Amino acid sequence: MIRGVKFVSIPVTDQDRALAFYTEKLGFRVLTDQPFSDEQRWIELGIPGADTRLVLFRMDGGLAPGSQMNMALWTDDVEGTARELKAKGVAFSQDPKREPWGTFCTFKDPDGNSFVLGTR
Repeated sequence: MIRGVKFVSIPVTDQDRALAFYTEKLGFRVLTDQPFSDEQRWIELGIPGADTRLVLFRMDGGLAPGSQMNMALWTDDVEGTARELKAKGVAFSQDPKREPWGTFCTFKDPDGNSFVLGTR
């Protein structure tokens, strides 16, 4: 039986720039950073306190950086988390908005990938 999601790949153009963004601004931690091929590394990140893993991967011929990611992240405090991330220079395309089903906002990484941040 399937037991969960092992990782989600995020398409990036510059692995070093992406690694700095996800660790320094979003607070993710490096689980693996090792050579994958002559052109790139396998960079696997963890979200503190969660089992979910993210892979920063150059998707030559695959997913294009700068697209809407089919993934949403959650926090207990959308407004507070958005303020904290904005103070670190994270670009938001949608400020926190309250809806009957919850609060959400959207932000972008350096490659223009767009992520939803919402309540659980």
